[in-house]
Amino acid sequence: MEYPIVKVVLVKTILSVFSIPKTSYIYVITDIIEFMQFQTDKIRNIAIIAHVDHGKTTLVDAFLKQTKTFRENEVAFSQTTIMDSNDLERERGITILAKNTSVFFKDYKINIIDTPGHSDFGGEVERVLNMADGAILVVDAQEGTMPQTRFVLKNALDLGLKIIVVINKIDKRFADVKRATDKIHDLFLDLATDDDQLNFPVLYAIARDGKVFLEMPECTEDPNGDKHFPDGDIKPLLEKVIEFIPSPSNQSEGTLQMQITNLEYDTHLGNLFLGKVIRGVVKLGQGITMIGVDGSKEIGRISKIYLSKGLARESVEDAVCGEIVSISGLKNPKVGSTVCESSNIEVLPDIKISEPSLKIKIEPNTSPLAGRDGKFVTSRQILERLNKEMLTNVAMKLEVKGESEFIVSGRGELHLGILIEKLRREGYEFQVSKPEVIYKEIDGKVHEPEEKVYIDVPNEFTGAITTELATRSAELQSMELDDKNIYHFEYLVTTENLLGLRSALLTNTKGTAVINTFFNSYVPVKVHSKKTRKGVLISSESGKAFDYALEFTQERGALFIKGQDEIYEGMIVGINKFDQDMEVNPCKERHKTGVRISHIDIDVPLITPIEVNLDFALTFIEKDELLEVTPTALRLRKKYLTKTQRDVSKRGSKTIIAQQILEGKQ
Repeated sequence: MEYPIVKVVLVKTILSVFSIPKTSYIYVITDIIEFMQFQTDKIRNIAIIAHVDHGKTTLVDAFLKQTKTFRENEVAFSQTTIMDSNDLERERGITILAKNTSVFFKDYKINIIDTPGHSDFGGEVERVLNMADGAILVVDAQEGTMPQTRFVLKNALDLGLKIIVVINKIDKRFADVKRATDKIHDLFLDLATDDDQLNFPVLYAIARDGKVFLEMPECTEDPNGDKHFPDGDIKPLLEKVIEFIPSPSNQSEGTLQMQITNLEYDTHLGNLFLGKVIRGVVKLGQGITMIGVDGSKEIGRISKIYLSKGLARESVEDAVCGEIVSISGLKNPKVGSTVCESSNIEVLPDIKISEPSLKIKIEPNTSPLAGRDGKFVTSRQILERLNKEMLTNVAMKLEVKGESEFIVSGRGELHLGILIEKLRREGYEFQVSKPEVIYKEIDGKVHEPEEKVYIDVPNEFTGAITTELATRSAELQSMELDDKNIYHFEYLVTTENLLGLRSALLTNTKGTAVINTFFNSYVPVKVHSKKTRKGVLISSESGKAFDYALEFTQERGALFIKGQDEIYEGMIVGINKFDQDMEVNPCKERHKTGVRISHIDIDVPLITPIEVNLDFALTFIEKDELLEVTPTALRLRKKYLTKTQRDVSKRGSKTIIAQQILEGKQ
């Protein structure tokens, strides 16, 4: 089944007949093209892959703006990181969810898949790469290849994707294009499985300015050290995509077959499933059958078909083989399932996703302040929301224990932290345990995950790095000083000993350290570092905190609370100066007498409390503590709120350990 292509030159002729001004051609042409059906050989499906903050999303901005996907008077035209659409992505400056869009160049349609760069969201990359036929690998000219560069490139090469390399940020003051190019070639030599994969074009870009060059351009440098490059645009990269990236395999004559790679929800249509048409064509009213990886089946009928155009969806009646489509017609679509024409059912291989390495326990909130802030507080509501998350977050796993205990496993602290933040913003209230490492039995022995840690830090903070990593039993692999007086460290450290490292290093290096981690392998269980944090200050009373009491409490350590904060017995209100936990009473009021108090006695000089944010809290709490999460507050607490309960718990733990020693288990 073929669809004719309307040539732009023909459209221009038609427009001239109706005396439409030439300045309006591009907008009218774009509007006409968006409704055209494209032949498979006029489609290009590309993924944008890179390490975090190397410029993927900024490059997509240039694609969207310079192909006139948005008109200049539209709001999106003046925005940056257009594809990072949700609040968490914009606040953190990273891509969390893979997204797709499309642009039109000449008479080609280019479907673009923007992927996350952070290693914790590698599951998103693995999930969507099978929709692409090629990839643009973006590499920072100053940083060169990084841990996630290796991960995403290996996944792309394993799928046989054609790769275009873009060396971005060539205008950086310390950009070293030659060094970055050498590292890229070394990486390809290490990962390529055949000689053909070593044949890849290299382009040079300033994505922020929408400039791409086929050759490294000459530049001038002003007295301030800023580099100035000639004018340019995104066209060289678009032309290279058309020339170098193959069109999708054309199997239009067969029966429909596609794999679900993402789910969306529409308030009118319900669940939409997204994927690339691998074989056949998609038509309205077509009978389909979904086959899950577990063998489950669901029969449906296609009621809507959408193609992407910029950030919007356009409804169509059919779509050719090779297109990336959103479809409604199934009640319970599942990521990884195969959708076939009912007359010919053939299941595609499951999408391979790396296993989680950390887990947390989520339960309904049991603190004395429970139910005051949250809209969704019951175990049933929390479980329903977690089950919904599992449908799309394929790198995350859920285990239900009892009626109110839910074990959620993810790829790292950030992966789990993003889920917690999403839930609290949606109005959920719950409590979370300390993140724990997931162990694995291999050949009869217990193994734990080990990660490579890459740290870049100014020379004056090298002592802080080596000291902190030594306390975590990390193995130094390499240490290199570059010509910019920056040290590059590479360590091997178990995930257990890695917990809390990022916040500790940022504190010890005044925020100058750049830390990246990458899963290396499972290794036999090693010696774990001892607790590095001090004890905590625990409230012995419930009520409101008073400045009078906090004046004395802050002498014992750093506080998390301020005057008039509502607290309860067992709540953690600060960090002790010493290793042991200490009970304090922040609710103590000044004793009232008839004696006039001088002004100097009333003025209480309180130190600004430590901000308890989610990243800090998850790495701070210990196994006998919990994080209370509500839409308006984060509170740290002990699992057992009263001193009596904590004492009984400690005695019970000691009894269990003594029994294990007697039985020879320890």
